[in-house]
Amino acid sequence: MTNTNPFRRLAAHVAGHAITLFARGIAAPRAIWQGTEPVDRQRVYFANHTSNGDMPMIWSVLPAAMRRNTRPVAAADYWLKNPLRAFAGRDVFRAVLIDRRPENRTEDPMAKIIAALDEGSSLIIFPEGNRNMTDDLLLPFKAGLYNIGKAHPQVDLVPTWVANLNEIMPKGEVIPLPLMCTITFGAPIHVDPGEDKDSFLARASAALAGLAPAKTTEEGRT
Repeated sequence: MTNTNPFRRLAAHVAGHAITLFARGIAAPRAIWQGTEPVDRQRVYFANHTSNGDMPMIWSVLPAAMRRNTRPVAAADYWLKNPLRAFAGRDVFRAVLIDRRPENRTEDPMAKIIAALDEGSSLIIFPEGNRNMTDDLLLPFKAGLYNIGKAHPQVDLVPTWVANLNEIMPKGEVIPLPLMCTITFGAPIHVDPGEDKDSFLARASAALAGLAPAKTTEEGRT
């Protein structure tokens, strides 16, 4: 996944810095390390998903040393839609790009994700699969998080709650609202020996939901 073109690497580095500054200027994202510490070790950050900005916000609040080793798992059909997105997805975020259309796949999505972990990368994933546009706090989790935990039991699975981002830029608005986005990182979990998929996914969902602000849990998804 490493780009050997030095000019493209430099452009990606500059663009990544610009994206981080832009995210901080628009949403003033604040990282809350509630159940873990910001140390450079291999992790899988699994987060709620309500906005296309979720991934860049999580990525931008990580310390620089951690950002360099953290790759989001993202939709290829979105990030390869035009040259600018493709540059951001492939070169800036170094995303593990997954085609959401089974009929178009030439590679096994889980194999690509496991390969990235085998190489030592940390990951950002959204276990709901799609953006949550409902009033439910979370959508049911897909099996991917369980498969990751089974394949790499030593890797910390860190619940990560993104709050207020979809209120900062409501649908149809052009000017962001003056709210602060918070990204809360909770205590790591792992797949227990002998734990079945449904039990683990229920536990993972509860761990993530437990990080939601009180307003969110009382009123539904904000």
